[in-house]
Amino acid sequence: MPTILTHPAVPLAIGLGLGNKIIPRPLLVAGVVASILPDLDVLAYQFGIPYTSVYSHRGFTHSIEVALALAILAAFAARHLKATATSAFLFVFAAALSHGVLDSFTNGGSHIAFLWPFSDERFFAPWRFIEVSPIGIAPLFSARGVRVLLSELLWVWLPAVIIGFLISIGTMMRSQPGAKKPGPQAGPKKPAPPPA
Repeated sequence: MPTILTHPAVPLAIGLGLGNKIIPRPLLVAGVVASILPDLDVLAYQFGIPYTSVYSHRGFTHSIEVALALAILAAFAARHLKATATSAFLFVFAAALSHGVLDSFTNGGSHIAFLWPFSDERFFAPWRFIEVSPIGIAPLFSARGVRVLLSELLWVWLPAVIIGFLISIGTMMRSQPGAKKPGPQAGPKKPAPPPA
């Protein structure tokens, strides 16, 4: 898995790129939390749940269904998030789902249970170039931890910054006063009729 420091890269890139009018700060915070929440499944180890169980790490909490459930909760809480129900749903869904997607690109750990509860099958992405993070904070302060963080900077944060910047440019261009807006095109003005 990427570290808890890196999972927020996706909602931060999207949210900051779209700006405060589209993704208000409370919704941005909800997206960051949703991007980290799936890793609460590491608590399963404390209860003796085996690593291979769908209730263990990278299991059901990393599924599309859980991302949908978090998105539905966000839509119901849209007023408190100072957003529309649609933007809250879409943003939190993307943030929560991004967790499993990023994990699927790591070069270690178990596969991701994207399709739970419909299937216990687990998946990895076809390319696995993100260095898998050790579980816990202390291991990050080691040579391996530095390799993990450098991998995340290259494969997650750099693309996120670029994508966020491109989203920001697109958002600014659409909000320019002279920007063309979709809709009926007005033809040339007809001259006013002469006074009678």
